[in-house]
Amino acid sequence: MDWEFEILYLIQEMRTPALDSFMATVTHFGDGGIGWLVIGILLTLFKKTRKCGWTVLFSMLVCLFVGNIGLKNLVGRLRPCQIDAGVRMLISTPGGYSFPSGHTLHAFTAATAIFLYYKKPGVIALIFAALIAFSRMYLFVHFPTDILAGFALGAAMAVLVYHCITKKIVLKYFVS
Repeated sequence: MDWEFEILYLIQEMRTPALDSFMATVTHFGDGGIGWLVIGILLTLFKKTRKCGWTVLFSMLVCLFVGNIGLKNLVGRLRPCQIDAGVRMLISTPGGYSFPSGHTLHAFTAATAIFLYYKKPGVIALIFAALIAFSRMYLFVHFPTDILAGFALGAAMAVLVYHCITKKIVLKYFVS
């Protein structure tokens, strides 16, 4: 964990008032996955984007159970801000455990789902997901490995759900 704190402390050296405000704003888009849920719901409203929308929503549901409810409680890892209270917090200290990062998990599952259907908007979504992930370290609420796990699990769940939907393995009545 020492090397992870070294990375987090290096990131803390980047702080400026403008970047502080930007990172706090970016991270709030991912609070509770609400921003991504809204995108997923909007995508389900149009026949052309319906499968993508359902992929976003079902991927997020799987991630909620596997990551937020399952792994977080199984691993029970404290957040960096809970271990080192000496770093000035820019947002309220989140409750719950640190591993994996839920913001990163949901951002990358939604962005990957979008990318699997629509490459150009998907690239934009992936860049935004990466910003959200970085903001979690900038704000000192997640370790780098929390971010990596959120990224890997989120992307994997999106690919899995995508294949289930496009191969009509499950959910064929919801997404047609």
